[in-house]
Amino acid sequence: MRQYQCKSVPATDWNEQTKSEEWRAAWAETCNRALEQSGHAERLDHRSYARQGTEQIPTVHLGPAASAMEKRGIRTERGDLNREIEVTNQKLRQLKARITKLQKWLKEEQANTEPPTLADYIQAILSRKAREGKSGYSQSLYNLKDAAKMLNFLQANNIMDMAGLDEKFKSMIGEQMDIRNKLKPIERRMDTLKQHIGQAEIYFQYKGKRPLTDAESIQFTAARDYLKGVMNGKTALPVKAWKTEYNKLAPQRKELNQRYLTLKAEVKEAERIRRSVYSILRQEQREQAPRRARKL
Repeated sequence: MRQYQCKSVPATDWNEQTKSEEWRAAWAETCNRALEQSGHAERLDHRSYARQGTEQIPTVHLGPAASAMEKRGIRTERGDLNREIEVTNQKLRQLKARITKLQKWLKEEQANTEPPTLADYIQAILSRKAREGKSGYSQSLYNLKDAAKMLNFLQANNIMDMAGLDEKFKSMIGEQMDIRNKLKPIERRMDTLKQHIGQAEIYFQYKGKRPLTDAESIQFTAARDYLKGVMNGKTALPVKAWKTEYNKLAPQRKELNQRYLTLKAEVKEAERIRRSVYSILRQEQREQAPRRARKL
């Protein structure tokens, strides 16, 4: 008997992969119109965080089982993961805001600062105040200490002018981006491995236990379904391999976190220097005004 083969020929382009982008954009536009009509400020964006230029780590989908447990007050691995991701995103947002603020201040200072160099100017203030102190003039120890901190910072970082200070801030931004680019995939993989291991432990914990409470039954079912999706038909759970990989990534994450804390300390120190600079400049203006008036 002859066997006939059929080949479907699409009459429309609805199944093309490029159409998904159009559908997602149309859905976001429809939702945003509804949100605007209802007076809500929130808006949807079908693009990924990377395409939006948003520097944050996306959260994971909870799923119906985990969502039900979270609503009942039962903490889940995915819920804990999302909470950890939110803490990391908050740190990155705070760090970016600080660096952006410092950059803005730097541009303002570059526009207003005239020669001599920044280091020479601070040194001149220190020398003049020292001479005034010996001559019996009033001396502000607070401003002297601030000026000394500023000079020490410039010398320690080999910053001799505003351009050098600009380069310092640029290096801080580069360090932040380097941390973000390296830390994100490591944290994602570690979070995934942690989820795998945690669900496997729950599965083995309740696998042979009978009877199960309602909460235990929900956790066991969620773990079983989760592992089915992870294993994709395979039966042996590679828990040992997961733990080995997790332990290998842990030192890398620790090192990157330490770099983050170091950068955070540098930003905090730069902020103190910014306040000191403004304090010194204001004091200089107040002291110079009477002298200029006497000359006139």
